[in-house]
Amino acid sequence: MKHKNLALALAMALACATTAHAQVPPTAAETAAYQGLHAAAARGDVSALNRLLATRPDVNARDAYGRTPLHVATHARHGEAVRALAKAGANLDLLESDRYDAVTIAAVADDEATLRVLLQLGASAKQVTSRYDGTALIAAAHLGHDGVVRQLIAAGAPLDHVNNLHWTALIESIVLGNGGPRHQATLQALLQAGASHALTDRQGNTPLQLARQRGYAEMVRMLETAGARR
Repeated sequence: MKHKNLALALAMALACATTAHAQVPPTAAETAAYQGLHAAAARGDVSALNRLLATRPDVNARDAYGRTPLHVATHARHGEAVRALAKAGANLDLLESDRYDAVTIAAVADDEATLRVLLQLGASAKQVTSRYDGTALIAAAHLGHDGVVRQLIAAGAPLDHVNNLHWTALIESIVLGNGGPRHQATLQALLQAGASHALTDRQGNTPLQLARQRGYAEMVRMLETAGARR
């Protein structure tokens, strides 16, 4: 049991660190050094973007971290800049160097407005992202971003994708959550959408067992109401 708890603690620490790192935007120094589309995207200057785009530059050009102008606009929460780039042919689903796409960047930032724009434009909610082979839905569930979770579910995000820590979005809402209202709302959204409450973690623990272990009484109630028995 001691070894299992240690392994779980290490996995949780790694997952928390990685998801937080996903939302690291361009630094002030990087932003100051940007030119062309990256600079206009960082400012959200749609007029400048349109002037530049009229000259047919590489709309998917990358900075040193692998960010395209679309990634930069998403980090900066500039939805109209995202629209302008998409209209000019920007690839909505490219991954940057740490294997995050714009959808996951918006999901981790709890940026429902920019996420809505991306999904309306056709960005995929189904991609496998991050070094842990996760999804935007897993990242959002981990953080208790319930509104984002509902948007991603509606966009067809895979409910039961298992990352390489052997966790689903539903499991992460419990093991990496705080048991509070937003994580409860996240769990409820996943259960209502049909996410499995039978899939286990690597140690064979079910979501119900994980919620009981943490003393998350309301989550226990939700899982039991959804039919979980072990």
